[in-house]
Amino acid sequence: MDAAETNRTAKTGAMTFVQSEVFARTFREGMSLVEETANYLDGEGRDASKSLSRSAALSYAGASMRLTTQLMQIASWLLVLRAVREGDMSVAEASEEKYRLNARERVAADLISGELPRRLLALIDGASQLYDRIHRLDGDLFRMKRSETQTHDAAAQQRALLDAFSGGRGR
Repeated sequence: MDAAETNRTAKTGAMTFVQSEVFARTFREGMSLVEETANYLDGEGRDASKSLSRSAALSYAGASMRLTTQLMQIASWLLVLRAVREGDMSVAEASEEKYRLNARERVAADLISGELPRRLLALIDGASQLYDRIHRLDGDLFRMKRSETQTHDAAAQQRALLDAFSGGRGR
């Protein structure tokens, strides 16, 4: 498959996905989780955190910051794809590296205190599962473009090494 065909395939796959019911459901789920978490952290969660021990309160603060960051990454990814669906952004723009999701940072077991509110832990779990699912989708939708770029970069590096070690006769 040549580069042009690879780009067409990636573009078609991304356009098909953003028009699908799967994307619509994922978008609703993600935005609902963002709203639910914001409401919890501003209300019930704030009240619950006041009754925690000092170490648990510190864990709560760290966990809520990581949760918020993760949800903002999810929301950003979903909004970029919605922009593609609505024609406000091209697939090529959406496939830029700055919009890619990195592998989720695993939380050390000692940072999740047994004292943390169950509701916070449930939100963390829900966000983690959604992030992992979106990370897989991101890879499926945009992997070809990244693989192709990495292949070209590797070939360019290999040519540069050959040129350097052969006095320019490597080609």
